[in-house]
Amino acid sequence: MNQSGKQNFCGRTRREFMWQTGAGFGSVALSGMLGDDFFTKQSMAADGVTPFESPLSPKDPHFDPKATSVIFLYMYGGPSHIDTFDHKPNMIGMDGKTIEVKTFGRGGHKNQGRIVEPRWKFQQYGESGQWVSELFPHLSGCVDDIAFLKSMTADSPIHGSAMLMMNSGRILSGSPCIGSWVNYGLGTENLDLPGFVVMLDPRGGPISGAKNWSSGFMPASYQATVMRSKGAPILDLVPPKGMSRDAQRDLLDSLMAYNNDHMDTRAYNSDLAARIANYELAFKMQSSAPEATDISQETQETQELYGLHDEHSGTFGRQCLLARRLVERGVRFIQIYSGGHHNDANWDAHGDLEDNHNLHAAETDKPIAGLLKDLKQRGMLENTLIVWGGEFGRQPTAEYAKGTGRDHNSYGFTMWMAGGGIKGGQSVGTTDEIGSQAVEDKLHVKNLHATILHQLGLDHTKLTYFYDGLDESLVGIEGAEVIHQVI
Repeated sequence: MNQSGKQNFCGRTRREFMWQTGAGFGSVALSGMLGDDFFTKQSMAADGVTPFESPLSPKDPHFDPKATSVIFLYMYGGPSHIDTFDHKPNMIGMDGKTIEVKTFGRGGHKNQGRIVEPRWKFQQYGESGQWVSELFPHLSGCVDDIAFLKSMTADSPIHGSAMLMMNSGRILSGSPCIGSWVNYGLGTENLDLPGFVVMLDPRGGPISGAKNWSSGFMPASYQATVMRSKGAPILDLVPPKGMSRDAQRDLLDSLMAYNNDHMDTRAYNSDLAARIANYELAFKMQSSAPEATDISQETQETQELYGLHDEHSGTFGRQCLLARRLVERGVRFIQIYSGGHHNDANWDAHGDLEDNHNLHAAETDKPIAGLLKDLKQRGMLENTLIVWGGEFGRQPTAEYAKGTGRDHNSYGFTMWMAGGGIKGGQSVGTTDEIGSQAVEDKLHVKNLHATILHQLGLDHTKLTYFYDGLDESLVGIEGAEVIHQVI
């Protein structure tokens, strides 16, 4: 049996076996007339799977997992690694000096640039002596639980394509994001809540929008649910005034009957099937979501830990606290965005580096430290994987003739992981003396993805989805090594 419960033949479903042994040639012509969804429906029926069973039902991992949930703290815009966690003492005294260095960012390829020294002092913290800048006075106390990945690389220095790569493993849209892969591979532990949740910065969503949390070529049921930290957590979830729960149940049953009749006379439509499943999920969430998102139940001490009453950190703090409550209730993958798509409302420091990073560090430092401490004291950090980072880093040189703004840098940047079986208090990989590119133990986004899946008990070479004649995977057919140094 495969992960979906389908009967396998030589490791394949019947549909895949027929496709790959030659019978697929006939299906190519027929699919042009009937649509490939017809074969999906017939294959599911032949394998004893009804199209309307919940795709998010719990599934067994490939091996014993270290983590059961992931919280991805996404610093949209690209934080500067040499101003946060990648200490570069040799840059001190070089401010304003023009040097020969190859860079590639929004401004294109350049062979030289004017050095901008790190604007914040660094200090070693914890028993492990990890370097952290003064931008993060709260997070610096958690370094012994953190594994810093200081040699990350990506394929694009442009926000849209770089974000798609960080979220889906591809620079082009149309592929499932990592949260969808996790939903597909493991299902959810709580069928009354979404398996995959995204929380956006109130200043606006990131460039490319929903493509960053889309299920791509997978059924729509695997895409994320966008949840708000203020007001109604999910829009249109509250029933109309005067409608009882029994009346709503009767309405949904009638609607499902009509939809099922519609489906029976047509090719299988995953979007319609997902819509039916989402109606049921929404009905359940009317009672489960309000309780899960009610942070007023938390003690004042916990609210202070996350910085909820601070004008700078309050919003991101509520989102981090909400993430902890969702993890407690079995939500599998949560992504929180710091930074909106408006002017200087994200980490994209093309102008005044100091104003930009002072603002966003103040908004996120205490909440993230609070999340780590809270999870740890509740015994939840050991099975909750925390990932921090943006789509790339920033260059050691100024983008313009004047000012301190830095351009994008995909040649070398820093991300970090904590909890979920990750060995803290260490750094993996290095960049050169000025942080312009990774030079030792180079890591790619695909290595990060493979490691996240590994901690969840998923083998990235086996987690595949048959689409358009190919066994697609998050990391691609070329594969990627797990970052074993941090495990």
